[in-house]
Amino acid sequence: MSEIVVEVDLPVDEKFQIKKNVIKPIKEIKNPKRICIVTGTHGDELEGQYVCYILQKLINESLEHLNGIVEIYPALNPLGIDSMTRGIPKFDLDMNRIFPGNLNGSMAEYVAAKLVEDMKGADMCIDIHASNVFLKEIPQVRINEITADVLVPYAKLLNIDFVWIHGAATVLESTLAHSLNSLGTPTLVVEMGVGMRITKEYTNQLVDGIFALMKEMGIWTGDVIEPRKPIVSTEGEVFFLNAEASGVFVPQVPHWKNVKKGDVIGDIIDPLHGTLLHEIISPCDGVLFTLREYPMVYEGALIGRILGGVNVG
Repeated sequence: MSEIVVEVDLPVDEKFQIKKNVIKPIKEIKNPKRICIVTGTHGDELEGQYVCYILQKLINESLEHLNGIVEIYPALNPLGIDSMTRGIPKFDLDMNRIFPGNLNGSMAEYVAAKLVEDMKGADMCIDIHASNVFLKEIPQVRINEITADVLVPYAKLLNIDFVWIHGAATVLESTLAHSLNSLGTPTLVVEMGVGMRITKEYTNQLVDGIFALMKEMGIWTGDVIEPRKPIVSTEGEVFFLNAEASGVFVPQVPHWKNVKKGDVIGDIIDPLHGTLLHEIISPCDGVLFTLREYPMVYEGALIGRILGGVNVG
């Protein structure tokens, strides 16, 4: 059943609406658990759109196995999705930097506050993001070290490849996930794929993990896969690779592969003069979990990330 979570009047007799779809069990369940699947906070991130579609399709095909409430929020930033812009159009604002919002504030702050109000109290929230148009990410969960003890066991059920625990609390304080976790609603942030793209391999992988998590929580009783065991960032150190010249980046190794210290990750070339401007060299043995997707780079641009000291089979 589709519901309007928040509605705000716009100019020219239009309305800004954020909707959710609520799927409930067909049988009577006493005190059912509730899970929220959230995406579309950034208008250029579309991986979560397909997750919402395939998840609901599979649930509705086997509704007899549903023992809890599943709430799907496919577009927290519908104007951004419509215009393919990362932030809220005309506001020049990243929506994921205004939570928990303010019911008496601007339109964006009011919307953020209503969303938090609607989601708080859920037994689990999964906030799905893609990367931007420049970088490709493996399916991963990003967790603030403050909430790691509570969230890592849940993250390991999501069938993802990597759990990144970090301490950037100052960056995360205004995000949806930080706000909900602060209110006692466990929230996992998933990042995967590329901006403005749908990577079906990754989205299907996450859908399998969501069902596995729901089964563990008692929300789903059907058959599920055995989740793959993710690498956790505490097992190694994250190294950042940045461009030392402006030009065209050409990768020399595939994404999500083991690399050795001294391996050439890619070249930055000058197509005008036919010269090699910079070789991106791995500083360590490890696994390349982020890789530049968009070829044009400027000095200082992020090329990739390596988790040092680990490897994938």
